[in-house]
Amino acid sequence: MTDGNQALKKAGLKVTLPRVKILELMQGPENQHISAEDLYKRLLALGEEIGLATVYRVLNQFDDAGIVTRHHFESGKAVFELATKHHHDHLVCLSCNKVIEFSDDLIETRQDEIAMKHNIKLTNHSLYLYGVCTNDECEHNDA
Repeated sequence: MTDGNQALKKAGLKVTLPRVKILELMQGPENQHISAEDLYKRLLALGEEIGLATVYRVLNQFDDAGIVTRHHFESGKAVFELATKHHHDHLVCLSCNKVIEFSDDLIETRQDEIAMKHNIKLTNHSLYLYGVCTNDECEHNDA
């Protein structure tokens, strides 16, 4: 049994071909922070006959089961990444929509201190930082 099949069974989901194919595709590092539409296009390019409605349904099931995390960046479009035990934050370019994951112990410590100061016990948090690329890698860079 593959890791993907085990993940599905552990989440209480039946192992079906669409679920397995979507999970396999999402395991590629290039498919993190991907929209349902882009995931659907990649499946089509691979010759998989999985409908867009099925992709949406499976991603919602994965989100409910904790297999993926849904993000709503400034683009307004929901994007998904595999859920990890390692917490990280995100930098998002508003020009090209590139997403960079990062971790910073100082930021994490400061967030905890601020929450304690206000008598809040953090149970979860997300940090999204928005800006524009300042290097030549951004295809929309006007600099």
